[in-house]
Amino acid sequence: MPVSPSSLDLTSRLSERVQSIPPSGIREFFEIAATMDDIISLGIGEPDFVSPDPILEAGHASLKAGNTGYTANAGKEELRHLIADDYRDRYGVEYDPMDEILITVGCSEAMQVTMQALLDPGDEVLVPEPCFVSYGPNAQFAGGEVVHVPTSVEHNFQVTAADIEPHITDRSKVLFLGYPNNPTGAVLRRDTMEEIAELVTEHDLMVVSDEIYDRLIYGEAHERGHVCVSSLDRLWERTVLLSGFSKNYAMTGWRIGFVCAPAPILQGIYKVHQYIVMSAPTIAQEGAVAGMKHAQDQVEEMRRSYDERRKTIVNGLNDAGLPTFEPEGAFYAFPDITSTGLSSDEFVRKLLEEEQVACVPGDAFGPSGEGFVRCSYATSLEEIEEAITRIKRFTAKRS
Repeated sequence: MPVSPSSLDLTSRLSERVQSIPPSGIREFFEIAATMDDIISLGIGEPDFVSPDPILEAGHASLKAGNTGYTANAGKEELRHLIADDYRDRYGVEYDPMDEILITVGCSEAMQVTMQALLDPGDEVLVPEPCFVSYGPNAQFAGGEVVHVPTSVEHNFQVTAADIEPHITDRSKVLFLGYPNNPTGAVLRRDTMEEIAELVTEHDLMVVSDEIYDRLIYGEAHERGHVCVSSLDRLWERTVLLSGFSKNYAMTGWRIGFVCAPAPILQGIYKVHQYIVMSAPTIAQEGAVAGMKHAQDQVEEMRRSYDERRKTIVNGLNDAGLPTFEPEGAFYAFPDITSTGLSSDEFVRKLLEEEQVACVPGDAFGPSGEGFVRCSYATSLEEIEEAITRIKRFTAKRS
């Protein structure tokens, strides 16, 4: 007789690696919020803008023209040339579009194929945290071991060479940076990065740098300009640069990202990419081309709108009794909620239940995120103002 499905322990058939990694700490609260009415979400890290018109028009035209086949595995040559020109013009960094740039299915695929290409089982990946939830699991899926490097609000959530060095062992292979930072909004200064560059060179490390928010910086950081990691002396040959169009161009659903790296490294990444996805979506690549050519004004308009929202949410959270580090990049605020006497998880659950405001517990982004929550300001100014009203009501009950 066939075995009844109910008698099988199917979970045990999964790999130990997959079983050992918990589900994303972000998703649970979105699923709860989806069942409730009158929700204001400060949780999701997604622009509330529709992709700029030139991008939409290019995607529509591509479909109408019947461009529904694959592109080259590495992506459209025109798009790779535009990316190379952009990095040369903005950061003085030279990448050969034919051998050193790869178009991927979002920055998420870029991250995955990079980890697969760089890591052997047991290699250690140094991950400053709080950080985006995917960094650690992508390293673990590739067989690597994650070493958390805590950062703190007292140092503006910037990781320093002094923070990193005690965690380096003879198995350390990769330093994984993510600045502008999700969830804190921190931005690395050049002098800090130069000290890290010395450490990386001394210990023969590779750097993976997620710079997907590089256009979304504000205030003095905007005046100084984003520090592209591969632009620093001695780091170009050691850096794999990850980025994409989701955040800067409001193209999350198009799923278009890219990797820039020295040719020998990119060749290994390209090999993994070939076997996983063949090529990034053709229509999305056409949209990205149009965005780079014709949507720069809209990108700047979105940045200025985020800046206005940033000031509103930071001031509002401070007024609500939640001390909030001033974010200089991305579109997240990271308030300290310890004054309420609640843990990060308790704060988020109770705020959702009592005031229908959704945010994300800080410890979802690493151990040093406990005592904080992430609030996205990639939503309308009106919703942010209403969310602040509700948060003030919530914290007043606990003062």
